[in-house]
Amino acid sequence: MKRGLSVPHRKWMGAVSVCEKWLYGNSFPVDGGNFDDAGRVSGRIKTILKEMGIENDVVRMAAVITYESEINIVSYARHGMISLHVLPEHVEIEAVDEGPGISDIRLAMQQGWSTATDKIREMGFGAGMGLNNIRNFSDIFHISSDVGSGTRLKMIIHILREQDR
Repeated sequence: MKRGLSVPHRKWMGAVSVCEKWLYGNSFPVDGGNFDDAGRVSGRIKTILKEMGIENDVVRMAAVITYESEINIVSYARHGMISLHVLPEHVEIEAVDEGPGISDIRLAMQQGWSTATDKIREMGFGAGMGLNNIRNFSDIFHISSDVGSGTRLKMIIHILREQDR
């Protein structure tokens, strides 16, 4: 059964046009269970955004979002993909995995709730803060999941323009 939740978390800074052109777009594979490479994708995305001259607050928010998404994929899924799209008005990050899915999204969104194994907890992960951090560092957050198939997260961070400051 497909379940989903959309949360416009912070102030909306303007409408997003379907016709906007990407300034950058790429997807990065993430291997489930590979804790040795965990953080590689989020580090790469942070570097890309800095090199593009994106403001530091947006880079920091994107780094947190991608790191938490990447750790969730590594911890729970067989494999996944994190996509980055930079548009003139916002940064869009999407994390899609093939894994067990989430049967109760509302419960999973509760701070401290986790299905982490003892092994994952021993490595310092699985405190039940990942999805909350992703939601809290996103301007727009959407999660959907199919039990037995996987989970899809879509996050948007608005880029403030000079006239919006």
